[in-house]
Amino acid sequence: MKCFSRYLPYIFRPPNTILSSSCHTEADIISTVEFNNTGELLATGDKGGRVVIFQREQESKNQPHRRGEYNVYSTFQSHEPEFDYLKSLEIEEKINKIRWLPQQNAAYFLLSTNDKTVKLWKVSERDKRPEGYNLKDEEGRLRDPCTITSLRVPVLRPMDLMVEATPRRVFSNAHTYHINSISVNSDYETYMSADDLRINLWNLEITNRSFNIVDIKPTNMEELTEVITAAEFHPHHCNTFVYSSSKGTIRLCDMRSSALCDKHSKLFEEPEDPSNRSFFSEIISSISDVKFNHSGRYIMTRDYLTVKVWDLNMENRPIETYQVHDYLRSKLCSLYENDCIFDKFECVWNGSDSVIMTGSYNNFFRMFDRNTKRDVTLEASRENSKPRAILKPRKVCVGGKRRKDEISVDSLDFSKKILHTAWHPSENIIAVAATNNLYIFQDKVN
Repeated sequence: MKCFSRYLPYIFRPPNTILSSSCHTEADIISTVEFNNTGELLATGDKGGRVVIFQREQESKNQPHRRGEYNVYSTFQSHEPEFDYLKSLEIEEKINKIRWLPQQNAAYFLLSTNDKTVKLWKVSERDKRPEGYNLKDEEGRLRDPCTITSLRVPVLRPMDLMVEATPRRVFSNAHTYHINSISVNSDYETYMSADDLRINLWNLEITNRSFNIVDIKPTNMEELTEVITAAEFHPHHCNTFVYSSSKGTIRLCDMRSSALCDKHSKLFEEPEDPSNRSFFSEIISSISDVKFNHSGRYIMTRDYLTVKVWDLNMENRPIETYQVHDYLRSKLCSLYENDCIFDKFECVWNGSDSVIMTGSYNNFFRMFDRNTKRDVTLEASRENSKPRAILKPRKVCVGGKRRKDEISVDSLDFSKKILHTAWHPSENIIAVAATNNLYIFQDKVN
């Protein structure tokens, strides 16, 4: 298992937040984290509808160790609060997901979504400005044509670098329920958005029309037994996608078979052990995240207590199961009372698919090495991690006696939780969102 250390002298925060991590507003809480395809940019979204983009520092000859630091590149308001007057429903500005599009030119493009609306943003740089217009003055006001006595050739003048974020497309009015996932297709022409009961397919160039490819809404809503929790396209086959449900099942669909993929191609489900069944079984079996690995051969899912890896060729059980925080099994009753049992944790692969990372409580996050079967618990804490210091493994004890470096399960802070994590696509650099703080760690450099 790799050793990770803090390499940044500070913790990134969204703008307009108080430095003390204990003092923050609801709008400052980070709700999604995503690296772009090269790892040079890292985007975060928060409950206030803001998107903050960090750019990686280029290596300099004078300070080679600075390679890898991420600094604020652009900040913009992606979504605003809205109100649905027909349903008397307030639509939050919270950013649920961010997905980058592969870079085709000097500009960057990303999709961001709240509960109802997906937006395509263009992020570009400008370091020159045109001067010498004929019909406009220097302030941009139109001039009286009668006062123009000569023609000028406009010229470009250097200016301070400015990063602009402009909305290029707005995809709205297609979801009755809350959007929980967006995924860009491998053809880079289409993407899908999933809510509780439906999945829609969009063309990136068309905003007023989408195709419904999954609809699990029953005729009688009283018969509703499950909802869609996450969905993702296959990384290489543009016709294939998966979606997970609150019943703990994963369905693989092929869009070549029919226009409406209500009938799945494969169903991945692990039989439940009757001896372990309890009142909480259905709740903790609900899948909160599903991810293809980079080759597209395996699927990783996260439920409340475990991370599982499935082989696309084996539907009856996962090939790997990792216990994230099994010590909470005895605490399910209190977790149900404080609503923590409904928390939706995400999971990510590293660049080579050899290590899995996911979050837990007390600002802990877990890593599982698939080759050695070793695992480690690390803590994202400003107090316990100095710049370039190696993160020390943490351990939770269940019994009465505990060692000096252990923490009792009864002492865990359930208000501090790592729900959102991201891993650099090719290097051992990870981003961990802890409430309103963004921690970035890198593999220890010898």
